[in-house]
Amino acid sequence: MKDIRFALEDYMHFLKVERQLSGNTIISYKRDLAEYLDYMERVGYKSMDDVDRPAVVGHLHQLKEGGKSARTVSRHISSIRSFHQFLLREKVTTKDPTVHLELPKLEQKLPRVLSMEEVDRLIEAPDCSKPQGVRDTALLEVLYGTGMRVSELIGLNMDDIHLSMGFVRVFGKGGKERIIPLGGKSITACKRYIEEARPIFIAKQKGAEALFVNMRGTRLTRQGCWKLLNGHGLKAGIQKELTPHILRHTFATHLIENGADLRAVQEMLGHADISTTQIYTHVSRSRLKEVYVKFHPRA
Repeated sequence: MKDIRFALEDYMHFLKVERQLSGNTIISYKRDLAEYLDYMERVGYKSMDDVDRPAVVGHLHQLKEGGKSARTVSRHISSIRSFHQFLLREKVTTKDPTVHLELPKLEQKLPRVLSMEEVDRLIEAPDCSKPQGVRDTALLEVLYGTGMRVSELIGLNMDDIHLSMGFVRVFGKGGKERIIPLGGKSITACKRYIEEARPIFIAKQKGAEALFVNMRGTRLTRQGCWKLLNGHGLKAGIQKELTPHILRHTFATHLIENGADLRAVQEMLGHADISTTQIYTHVSRSRLKEVYVKFHPRA
């Protein structure tokens, strides 16, 4: 299947250049498809043109038997289907065995969110008498105040944030640019960080572009962001497992609870499809029910 291995590299190039997918998404596609091609080789297929629907179903069945979740299997199907469509379009194969292949039904899990009181405790947790605390307060204010992904946050450069005009420019999935408003508290926290703390961090890194940097003056990493978030969560007495994505969920849920337009929330989150944003309306209704059951005398 040497020719197919080359086709896989061509497909990765297509995803990167033409579809402009993020590096992490491309790695995910490549991992899924490498497993797929390994399976096809093991069961004796010499060419992808010989692969038929039962072969694809056999691979998916093996994934399920191996303990993969419905969500993971669904992702594999999407990867395989997209690959076969590419092979057909490029005339590497003459058929697509994934046509009418059904996705497994997914159990829709509501995202976990923080209460307003928990958000306040989290943002107040850093010690602002230290430069790290000033930075962390700004970072938490921006995460909660904009709902951006952690990859977008750590990718911010100094020329992406415009405090006087009250907005930040974000490059999301596929390099798509969007503008997100900054609230008063985010602006105040960022202004203090940029004027007081950041110069200390970048003293030995002249010309550093990154907005959020570590103590060495280099760009803050995902791991660094996760570590500081969990540290402040413990200090704030928050029992839930904290991830940067929880603040994104919380941002969206709190906006919708307070009457924000769904389209506006979609735009700020950078969702391509509004159906992705609609999950937060379900979260809002679920939280209302929790409040009712907890506080209504006849609940």
